[in-house]
Amino acid sequence: MKVNLTKRKRVARKSKRISEAIDVLDSNWKDGYTVPSPYLYPFQWLWDSGFIALGLSHYDEERAWSEIEYLFKGQWENGLIPHIIFHKESDLYFPGPDIWQAHHQSHALDIPKSSGIVQPPVIGFILEEMYKSATDKKAAREKLLEWIPKLYRFHSYLYKERDPNNEGLVYIRHNWESGLDNSPMWDEALNAIKIEDKDLSSIRKDLANIDASNRPTNSEYQRYLWLVDHFKKNNYIEYEIQKECPFLIQDPVTNALLIKSNYALFRLSVELGDPIDEFEFWAESGKKAMNSKLWSSEYSNYLGYNLISDTLIEESVNTSFMAALYAQIPSKSQAQEIVHAHLIPFDLENFYLMPSTPYYSEKFDPKRYWRGPVWVNMNWMFMQGLQSYEYEFWADQVRQDTFELIEQFGIYEYYHPKKSETEGCGSSHFSWTAALFLDLLHRTERVNIHS
Repeated sequence: MKVNLTKRKRVARKSKRISEAIDVLDSNWKDGYTVPSPYLYPFQWLWDSGFIALGLSHYDEERAWSEIEYLFKGQWENGLIPHIIFHKESDLYFPGPDIWQAHHQSHALDIPKSSGIVQPPVIGFILEEMYKSATDKKAAREKLLEWIPKLYRFHSYLYKERDPNNEGLVYIRHNWESGLDNSPMWDEALNAIKIEDKDLSSIRKDLANIDASNRPTNSEYQRYLWLVDHFKKNNYIEYEIQKECPFLIQDPVTNALLIKSNYALFRLSVELGDPIDEFEFWAESGKKAMNSKLWSSEYSNYLGYNLISDTLIEESVNTSFMAALYAQIPSKSQAQEIVHAHLIPFDLENFYLMPSTPYYSEKFDPKRYWRGPVWVNMNWMFMQGLQSYEYEFWADQVRQDTFELIEQFGIYEYYHPKKSETEGCGSSHFSWTAALFLDLLHRTERVNIHS
């Protein structure tokens, strides 16, 4: 009787969260695109919109296609798709377009204004997922025929401008480009930037609604802005930025997701009857380079590479192998190493899968953004990656933990991973958490989502 009651409670909680997830996406919709959060992120973000579009596709395909279309409205003439597109004015976010001043750069657009950096290129594999489930394949094909050339320009920009050694690995020039803003992987490079210490709390909008313990520190933010100033001084011209930029890093997550998108876009181009072989070439080159240059047997993980010091960054974070498994970068033996090193000894009794930074690391901070919390988008990738290597037990454990966090604690940006202290952290009403919750339900439990 107790088992049945517990099951009924879980079903009721899940049903409640489905309605809540749809409400989050509906309320964050801004006539063409979705903001990640009404309190913290009032514009359109690149990788957020990819995940959001996938969730929307399960109950409103028209809005899902619009989500992607609005990203391309901000694409620069050189192919760059900015990480933020400022479709409408808002004073709720810092740094805004007046700080970036990217619209003064010759490749950028005057309207809409945007930032001057990228984010992980997820749109390729998101489009493949959306195409598979599209009810109107003809309309979907028309979208792909229009958008694949735009993504080709984006990926071409990355390999032309961000791969100086023609290795098949692109660099990021700002930690925000990784999406993993304050990951310990960036500490060494950021700390090398000398700053004049000043208090930014009065101009940082994020601290108005979010506990400061959940956010990057003041000194970290100063360095983030130093890099933006460097880009502005060089008019966002890539080869000029490279000359004196202290932050040029080949990031495992960015490259893994770029490879995943390349493979997806190659398959889609074949489906459309006009194969674009460069997508496959970029994917194969990148996969080979990640395994030869970024893989570390010592850490059983992929490490970042600092192009300034010409060295591997000896900081192992969980997000790296999570994305790599999703993109199917490791060989079977490497995947086995990852599982034996990072999952077999994992303390399932006391922690949820999978903290962004290992809980035994000296730099682990369970509430501070990418230095410890569990993120739903990374768990979504991780689960599928484990499935692709037939680690079904661990994939199911990731799925269960993800559902439990959302169902018990709400639709938050990220979650404290320690079970005795778990809470939702960052922004509430967070769009990609809502969207990927819906996708996971559809993907793993065949739940039909209806608005």
